[in-house]
Amino acid sequence: MQVRVSRLYFEDFNPGRVFEHGPRRVTREEIVGFATEFDPQPMHLDEVAARASLLGGLSASGWHACSILMRMCTDSFVLNSASMGTPGVDEVKWLIPIRPGDELTLRATVMESRTSKSRPEMGFVRFMFELLNQSGKCAVTLTTSLMIGRRSGEAGRP
Repeated sequence: MQVRVSRLYFEDFNPGRVFEHGPRRVTREEIVGFATEFDPQPMHLDEVAARASLLGGLSASGWHACSILMRMCTDSFVLNSASMGTPGVDEVKWLIPIRPGDELTLRATVMESRTSKSRPEMGFVRFMFELLNQSGKCAVTLTTSLMIGRRSGEAGRP
């Protein structure tokens, strides 16, 4: 029996709320496949070249890591929310390499929320996203605000 979760609106994203999703295993094939198409640098394509690089071994592109983060975020709560997108990303940090075989978990923490002044039917929810490996070490952080519809959809309108 499938349990249906209520749709999430702006009012459901209170500061301090945490969403977690995962784990998700990263394979060598997907690291090389992503890099081949979008970021063909040696440290993402070839084990020998990668060992000689600053990263010390084959690792996922930072852009691949962001794509994984986005997929996990979408699967965790975005598709079940009144999400209206984002005006942009404030900051991304790639802290440690993501290696073949890593098991990643997403942690999304609501930092703050505010109603839009120009569009009161929506609000901005600021998140800190973290991708953690199987050892609990943070590989990626990403800070952004999502635009999320309010439950009433017309709150604040005359």
